[in-house]
Amino acid sequence: MSGQNVVTPSAEGIAASVKAAKGRGLPPVHKWNPPFCGDLDMRIARDGTWYYLGTPIGRFELVRLFSSILRKDGDSYFLVTPVEKVGITVDDAPFLAVDFEVAGGGQHQVLTFHTHVGDQAVAGPDNPIRVERDLKTGEPSPYVLIRANLEALIDRKSFYRLVDLGDHHEGWFGLWSSGQFFPVIPSAELEGL
Repeated sequence: MSGQNVVTPSAEGIAASVKAAKGRGLPPVHKWNPPFCGDLDMRIARDGTWYYLGTPIGRFELVRLFSSILRKDGDSYFLVTPVEKVGITVDDAPFLAVDFEVAGGGQHQVLTFHTHVGDQAVAGPDNPIRVERDLKTGEPSPYVLIRANLEALIDRKSFYRLVDLGDHHEGWFGLWSSGQFFPVIPSAELEGL
């Protein structure tokens, strides 16, 4: 490696790069194709807490900044700037949906989700809701797509509220939003619980 400068990515360097390039709205990370610079010791826990070098990042503004340059390629997550791309670890989903609003009812119902980092998404064809169930315990894990392959785990209190809004449709119990039905559990299984 003599003659080559190896630069180790750092959270501080990435934050400075993003601040310098940031305009209004979310950066166009889907258009950027910088070189991969290695993995960063950064992790997003299942509860939405961001960690750097094993320590929680306590500044909301910094977490919001990092979340704005998050991208998922395949099964891997990256922080992407115009000049570098670094891998990070995500335990489950990168976002946590901590609340939602309901407008209308029945098939005309619209659900708007809010994440812990300030994003919002209207559930519908472009932002589907899905529920995975643990094979051993049957415990549901509900998700909503927030943006470009990035999902939010819907927190427990919000999921309980969603269940109260549920409806039966074509053999399934689920949720309506933006004219689309999202199945949660087969109606027959729900009646057996």
